[in-house]
Amino acid sequence: MARTRYASDRGLTSRMLVTMFLLGLVYVVAVGAFFVFVPQWAFIALAVAAVFLLAQYFFSDKMTLFAMHGRVVTPEEAPELHGVVDRICAMSDAPKPKVAIADTDVPNAFATGRNQKRAVVCVTTGLLRRLDPVELEGVLAHEMAHVAHKDVAVMTIASFLGICAGLITRVGLQVGLFGGFSRRSNDQNTGLILLAVVAASALAYAVSFMLTRALSRYRELSADRAAALLTGRPSALASALTKVNGEIARIPTSDLRSAQAFNAFFFTPALGKGFSVSSLFSTHPTLDKRLAQLSKISEQLSRGV
Repeated sequence: MARTRYASDRGLTSRMLVTMFLLGLVYVVAVGAFFVFVPQWAFIALAVAAVFLLAQYFFSDKMTLFAMHGRVVTPEEAPELHGVVDRICAMSDAPKPKVAIADTDVPNAFATGRNQKRAVVCVTTGLLRRLDPVELEGVLAHEMAHVAHKDVAVMTIASFLGICAGLITRVGLQVGLFGGFSRRSNDQNTGLILLAVVAASALAYAVSFMLTRALSRYRELSADRAAALLTGRPSALASALTKVNGEIARIPTSDLRSAQAFNAFFFTPALGKGFSVSSLFSTHPTLDKRLAQLSKISEQLSRGV
C-alpha cells in the first residue's frame, strides 16, 4: 500500500483491528452453532461462505457499481470530474482511482475496492448537479481518504462476516428447532444446550452489528478530518455536507429506499426528512457532530496549529 499525505489516524487503525478480531470471534460462535444443529451440512456451508467472501472481496467494486448503476468514465467523458480527482491525487500522492458516475438524482458519492490499485470513486449525477467544484473536491477528498485509510476493505469484510454469521445462525435455528430439536424433545439437557447456543449466536450477531456500525461512524469522522486537512478547506466540506443533507430530504422516498442498502459506504446516508433512529444503529455520525469537528479544524488551521 502506497503511503499518502492523508493524515494518519491511529484511532481508526486500532478500531479496525479490534473490530476484525471481535467479528472473528462472532463468526466462530456462529459456525459453532451451525455445527451443533446441522453438522452434515456444516462443511458445505463453510465452503459456500468462503466463496462468497472471496467474491465480495475481489469483486466488490464491480458488484457495487453494478448495483448502483454506475459506470467508469474516461477523462474525455468527464473532464471536470477527472480534473478534481487529479488535483486530489497531486495533493495526497495517492494513486489515481478509477472514476465512475452513477445515474441517479440522489446526491451522494462512495468509494469501493480492496486497495488503492483497485479503488473506484463514484459520484452520482445528482451530486454533480448540486455542488460547485470546491465542494466536490472536499467530497472526493473524503472518499479517497477512505481508500488511503484502508477502511473500505475492512468494512467490506466486516459487513460480510456479520451478514454471514446472521444467516448461519438463522439456518441453524430453523433446522435445530424444526428438525434436530424436535427429535430430541425428550432430552431436556440437549434442548437447553441448543437453546443456549442459539441465544449466544443471536447475541454475537447483535454485537457484530453494533461493532460494524460503530466503526462506520468513526471512519466517517476520520475521513472528514483527513479531507479537511489535506485540502485546507474544511468550510467547503461543511458546505457540501449541509447542502447534500438538505437536498436528500427533497428526494422521493422510493429513490431513497433503493439507495439505503449502501448507506454504510455513502458520503452521507440516504435518509428521508423526519427519519429518526438511535445513534447506536446509525452508519454515520450526526450532521451536527460532523460540522462541529470541521469547525474545530477550521479554527486550528486559522491559528496555524
